[in-house]
Amino acid sequence: MNIAIKIKELRESVGMTRKEFAEYTGIPIRTLEDWEAERRIPPAYVPRLLAYKLKYEKILQKNSLQNKDVNFIEDVDGLKIVLINDIRFKSRRKIDWNQIENILKEHIGKYYEILETSEVVYIGTDFPDEFSHSIDTKNIKGANEKAKANAIFAIDKLIKIANNKREYPDFKNKHGNKAKHGWYRYDTHFGIPVYDKNGMLERYNVFGARILIRCDENGDLYLYDIVRIKKETSRPL
Repeated sequence: MNIAIKIKELRESVGMTRKEFAEYTGIPIRTLEDWEAERRIPPAYVPRLLAYKLKYEKILQKNSLQNKDVNFIEDVDGLKIVLINDIRFKSRRKIDWNQIENILKEHIGKYYEILETSEVVYIGTDFPDEFSHSIDTKNIKGANEKAKANAIFAIDKLIKIANNKREYPDFKNKHGNKAKHGWYRYDTHFGIPVYDKNGMLERYNVFGARILIRCDENGDLYLYDIVRIKKETSRPL
C-alpha cells in the first residue's frame, strides 16, 4: 500500500483532522500535508511507528478509563443513578480542562446505547472540545465543576441511563449547522461519594445533568455535551 495512503488511513482511523493529528503526534502540519498529498515521501518506517504509538497510547488510555469502581443503582423511585467511586479530581485541585479533553479523545469513534430508547449514540471529534471548553464548562463552579470533571470516567454509563428525551430548540441559532438536522436533550444522574475525616464513606451527593445530542444528515445521533450539572439535595443516597 502507498505510504501516503497508510498515513492518511491511520489519521482517519482515530477521527482526527490534520491539525489535530499533527498536534497529537508532534509532526508539523505542513509535513503531514505534504506526505498525504505525496509531495514528499516519508521513510517506510514512519507509518509503523505511528501505528505503534496509536495502539500503545490507546491501551494506556483504555486502562485509565475502564474504572471498575463505576456502577449504577436505582433509587426508591426507580431512577437510575451512576455511582462514581474513584474520584480523580479533588476539591482543592485546579482542574486542567486540556487534560480532560485529551482523556475524552479516547471515546472518539465509539458508540453507546441508551437503555430506555435503544438509540445508539456516537462520539465524534467535536465532543471532547465542547465538553471541556464550552460556555457551560467555563461558567460552572465549585462542587458542580468537580462533578463534571469526574463524570468523564462514566461517559458510557451516563449515556446508557439517559432518559426523558425531548427536542431541544436551538435558541438564537446558537449551534448553527450542528443543530439543523435535529437537536435533543436527555436527563441523566450520577452520585459522587463524600468521605469523613477518617476516609469512611458518609453519603453520596447526587447530581443531575442534561445530555445534549445532535443528529447528523444521515439520522445518526452524536453526543455533543453534558451540561447543567447541578447537585440535587433532594436525592441523597
